[in-house]
Amino acid sequence: MEILKPNELKEKFNDPWIAPYEKVLTMVDNDKVEIVEYHPCISGSHWLLNQYKKNSKLIDSAYRDGNKHVYSCHVGCSLLDLKASFNAAGIEEIIIDGDEVKVTHSGLAGAGVGAGMCRGMGKGVKYIELIESGGGSKVGKATVVTPKLEKVVIGIDDTDTKDEGATWTMAHNLGVELAKEGFEYLDHIIVQLYPHNPHKTQNCVSIALTFAVEESKKEELIAKVIEILKRDTLSDKTAIAILEGLSIPKELRDYSIATKSGMIDVKTAEKLASELNIPLIAITGEQGKVGALAALGLYNDVEEAVKAYDE
Repeated sequence: MEILKPNELKEKFNDPWIAPYEKVLTMVDNDKVEIVEYHPCISGSHWLLNQYKKNSKLIDSAYRDGNKHVYSCHVGCSLLDLKASFNAAGIEEIIIDGDEVKVTHSGLAGAGVGAGMCRGMGKGVKYIELIESGGGSKVGKATVVTPKLEKVVIGIDDTDTKDEGATWTMAHNLGVELAKEGFEYLDHIIVQLYPHNPHKTQNCVSIALTFAVEESKKEELIAKVIEILKRDTLSDKTAIAILEGLSIPKELRDYSIATKSGMIDVKTAEKLASELNIPLIAITGEQGKVGALAALGLYNDVEEAVKAYDE
């Protein structure tokens, strides 16, 4: 076994058949692990996603968004029975070791090259333990080691007025600003709320922004979000809600669905947030709490999030 950092990998393997991953991030919540990989290809990477979902018992669910792969996994070990074309690649082991996450990938031929050499060159990787380099018809196997991160989802609502502004753009620009300051801005989800809400400005949506952060930087992230919204919001009703971890409570999802088909008041939102220990913060006013909390319950289900329900 050989231990190599990304720059050492690039020096050792600069062949034309190596395509470095853009980035690899790993978030942890007890024994749950979410792996986010930015593949060097776009639609071509769907083959790999299919192989991983089919062959890896440690993967509970997975999806692709452009060149981004998201694997929802759990800690454990399950060796692969590799077979060309049918069982060509997957994850064999996931370990949490202190402040590191160690994920062992295995694959045949090109999938084996991707297992360690391509992944290991991506941003976010600390080092890899190269077990077998792969290539041609050989098996490739490597343990990819990344820092242990946590997921933080920020629900945002009511930043615009009937005369100016747009919550979805302000939220995205907030995420971009935080990314420039070193925070990992993962996603932006628009959640459609009750179309007949009399308080709406027009389309009646709230936003969920997802971030991968080190535990020690979570409070800084939240403080920055509050600071930027206070600076930029155009509304006197702006509020945020904060969900940490990789799970969405059923009660929260049910609440989010309910906000699509009828009116929910602020007290109801505050009561649920208190029961679930979800911070619900008025930035400039209380009304935005309803939509901010609703954004959290559907951030991982974009198809349901965008649906408009009538009475």
